[in-house]
Amino acid sequence: MELDERKMTILRAIIQNYLETGEPVGSRTISKYTDLNLSSATIRNEMSDLEEMGYIIQPHTSAGRIPSDKGYRLYVDMLMADKQNEMESLKLQLNAKSERLDSILKEAAKVIAVNTNYASMITAPRYHRHRIKFLQLTQVDPDSLLTVVILEGNIVKNNLIHVDEELSKETMLKLNLMLNTFLQGLDLAEINASVMQKMRNEAGVYSALISDILDVIATSLESEEVEAYTSGSTNIFKYPELNDSAKASTLLSALEEKKELTDLMYQEGDSDRGIQVYIGDESPIEATKDCSVVTATYHIEEGVYGKIGIIGPRRMDYEKVVGTLRNLMEELDSIFRKDK
Repeated sequence: MELDERKMTILRAIIQNYLETGEPVGSRTISKYTDLNLSSATIRNEMSDLEEMGYIIQPHTSAGRIPSDKGYRLYVDMLMADKQNEMESLKLQLNAKSERLDSILKEAAKVIAVNTNYASMITAPRYHRHRIKFLQLTQVDPDSLLTVVILEGNIVKNNLIHVDEELSKETMLKLNLMLNTFLQGLDLAEINASVMQKMRNEAGVYSALISDILDVIATSLESEEVEAYTSGSTNIFKYPELNDSAKASTLLSALEEKKELTDLMYQEGDSDRGIQVYIGDESPIEATKDCSVVTATYHIEEGVYGKIGIIGPRRMDYEKVVGTLRNLMEELDSIFRKDK
């Protein structure tokens, strides 16, 4: 006997209804529960077939049906497969967007450097408040779990967690459902002691594993390395006051290492859309004491933003630099609006 689509739909309805109520499920309930538009008699025939195939059982005469272990197994396997397909689809979408964004930002850095004859830096966007959009645990081998945390703005964080034993598919499903039930929509400040204790209590023997997962999630939410793209570093040699070998070497190192410059660009406040100018000693970075650094913010959507920086001599053409930044901010805003 074949488990066709109609039987599978009825089996799903029986399992979902039983999970919700804990009561045996009859044909009349299923006729209201599905969109099959079948009579109770037809559904009873299908349920008889499902019982004969071993997917459901009748606990006692004249009662409805409940899922068997075989029925649960099929349901769990299909749920896991559906979730895996959703994750793969989401990963493909995110990778495509990420590749397009990288290409746009690298090109933008080049355009700035060419138009101004100064060095440029532009960072990939980040989200100013890390709310959890989705979580997925996947067993990659018997002693390792992959945790995928997707944050608002479609920022993806991956980490591996060591486990002492391979977990069953039912356990993985339970943990995934629990993590998303408790944590979806929360940010780090909202994952408090009460939430964590409730999760540990519900996890039972896996409470220690939940603690490890929560630690990984906290790390994902707290730390965010900023990807940055630079261009035009050699433009600094065009200006005699920066052409001294020691000064040039220090400045080139700062542009290559990027961290100090990205920290400077982000110190102004996440929602700031204005243009900031640091002249000489106003910059906290030793390497730029003989330079001017001009920064601006671009936005992709609410709360998702990145930074643009231009580094040149103190005698830079400020009017041209400010005009270039404003034009680029408008252009990036326009591109990202079209992508939505």
